[in-house]
Amino acid sequence: MDTDVRALRSLAHTYFDAAYEMDAEKFASIFHPSSSVTKVGDDGNVGVTPIAMWLAAVRNMKAPKQQGLERDDQILSIDVERELALLKLKLKIQPRYFTDMLSCLKVNGTWKIVQKVMTSKT
Repeated sequence: MDTDVRALRSLAHTYFDAAYEMDAEKFASIFHPSSSVTKVGDDGNVGVTPIAMWLAAVRNMKAPKQQGLERDDQILSIDVERELALLKLKLKIQPRYFTDMLSCLKVNGTWKIVQKVMTSKT
């Protein structure tokens, strides 16, 4: 289990780096190709975005790092049950603060994000 927690911490830090750099390829390396991003939209409806579409949007975002913004991210929890894990993360991408719940599965010995559920506030 310690090996899994270390691997999941590493995945979380890659996720934080990708978000700070808005690096779609770095994100792609930790998301399973069939994953998706789910959130409640401004209209109050649940939106589910396939990962390829979400990564395309990331490619057009300005990175907090490029803007010289301060980095603020943290792992709130890691819960592991055999090949299933749930990571709860907080991060800041100005002007918003995000809480992300990342459902992960251990696929062929490697942890991958299979579902990202997120919320944010300004």
